[in-house]
Amino acid sequence: MQTIKLNNGVEMPDIGFGTWKAPESDVTTRAVEAALQSGHRLIDCAAVYGNEKEVGRGLIGSGVPRQEIFLVSKLWNSVRGYKETRQAFENSCRDLQTDYLDLYLIHWPRPFRFHDDYIEQNRASWRAMEDLVQEGRIRAIGVSNFKEHHLRELMEDARILPAVNQIEFHPSCLQEDIRSFCAEQHIVVQGYSTLANGQVFHCEELLAISREQNISLSRLCTQYARQRGVVPLVKSVDPARIRENLQLDFCLSPAVLEQIDRVTGCAGSGNDSDAISF
Repeated sequence: MQTIKLNNGVEMPDIGFGTWKAPESDVTTRAVEAALQSGHRLIDCAAVYGNEKEVGRGLIGSGVPRQEIFLVSKLWNSVRGYKETRQAFENSCRDLQTDYLDLYLIHWPRPFRFHDDYIEQNRASWRAMEDLVQEGRIRAIGVSNFKEHHLRELMEDARILPAVNQIEFHPSCLQEDIRSFCAEQHIVVQGYSTLANGQVFHCEELLAISREQNISLSRLCTQYARQRGVVPLVKSVDPARIRENLQLDFCLSPAVLEQIDRVTGCAGSGNDSDAISF
């Protein structure tokens, strides 16, 4: 497992295990255990996923020391404000059975409930997160699904700059503008939906590349993200697939990377962070 240095000096693994859509059951607990025992060290979760208690049990059951795990959670859209954000953070820590987080993110920039005053609401939540960093409860803070203007609005009033922006990233959804801006600002990009919610398995362009390279589609897309400077979040509840997803001891050639850049057969989610209704 390699790491990447964030803009505050914290080292973060360059691949993560995601828990979105993982069920509220022992299936998730066993998957987290298997991920950590297979070598994963970054576990990505969120309050809205509804499974942080199961994730927490998996963290404990894995036997991996907490200090070796890079744990990520996110502030959901129904919560903004200083006190409210601190309480949401405490709730996640309680469910995850930890007293600190390695990375805490604002999940979406402009939720419907706070649409008209989202800039000040985001800033109030950010101040709470900054204070939690100074208190030693969070090692790094960041955002998710933020466009350039959202980042600029937040950074104008920030004492601590965002370390990470987690966005959708996969073939056909490269988000080059925001990735370029994040690179200029020394903000690391994490990528979710690296398999385009399963669309890659029906994309003839990618299937052909996978056959030519003799590399499974999931590993191909994961390594593609890494070589494009994105920290991919991979998901599975199957122990064999979890182990396979970490077998990334190969390098894609520049020509293959350019082939994947040109793929058009996997649509993005279509979620516009300026117009979301949730």
